[in-house]
Amino acid sequence: MHSRHLPDTRPRARGLAPALTNAVLLAAFAALLPLGACATRNGYGVGEQAQAEQQMRAAAQEPAPDTPGMYLGLIERMQGEGLYYASLAHIDAYERQYGASPQSILLRADALRATGQSAASAAAYAQLAGTPLEGRGHRGLGLLAGGAGDFRKAAQELAAASALAPTDAATLSDLGYALLRDGEVPAARVPLLKAIELDAHNPRIVANVALYLVASGDAGGARSLMTQQNLPAETRAAVERDARKIAQARRTREVSELPPPEAPALPHASAKVVDANGIGGWSGVGQGRLVARLTQ
Repeated sequence: MHSRHLPDTRPRARGLAPALTNAVLLAAFAALLPLGACATRNGYGVGEQAQAEQQMRAAAQEPAPDTPGMYLGLIERMQGEGLYYASLAHIDAYERQYGASPQSILLRADALRATGQSAASAAAYAQLAGTPLEGRGHRGLGLLAGGAGDFRKAAQELAAASALAPTDAATLSDLGYALLRDGEVPAARVPLLKAIELDAHNPRIVANVALYLVASGDAGGARSLMTQQNLPAETRAAVERDARKIAQARRTREVSELPPPEAPALPHASAKVVDANGIGGWSGVGQGRLVARLTQ
């Protein structure tokens, strides 16, 4: 679903794992990206198990807030800092005390995705169907599908998420990126242009629009956009790499959509009347025997 590019170590206001909105970060689909971000903060060489143990100790020391809303806010802040293992411990404690809610289920699904537990994460996202957070569930399922390399399914889930949250620029950009990676370049135009008009200075969205321009044959326009928005060299190189992947996806899609070759036409046989001298037909073959053979 993992190749990694540039880990995003910025705190996130809602505490969600990085999304595929970054054309530079194919790892936006990768469930383990937040672990890379944590390694950056805690120092390279900190193993995943040691990191989890550190987070669990931090979780045990964090006092639980007095109200459900404050407790959920604490868990969101933990995830915003990349403490996904610790957040899972506190989600368990929250649901034991207050019961599960759509928000706690979403936080659990995001944490499971961020810690590489894809099957459990998908099951949690599916529980959001029919709740006010159903769109977030579709978005999470789309990111999981993208992380597994299934960009077609990712686009389907993200389209459903965008239908439920039409002005969410990040989801629109996610959708555009998934369509691009599936080789559906023309279809990516509208969601990406919506996204950049809704959030014109988001570097991830800008990178995705630049990726669309390259894939559409307007490399000059892509360079101008990236220069105008001061995207770093690493981002530009990653856009070029993803553009090559998109070109391959387009070729694969075009081949798969070709009609099957037609079977060679068989010669049309017809029973001709043969006279006594064999004139006008297969000489020496009587008419009755010929008709019988052609109709068997």
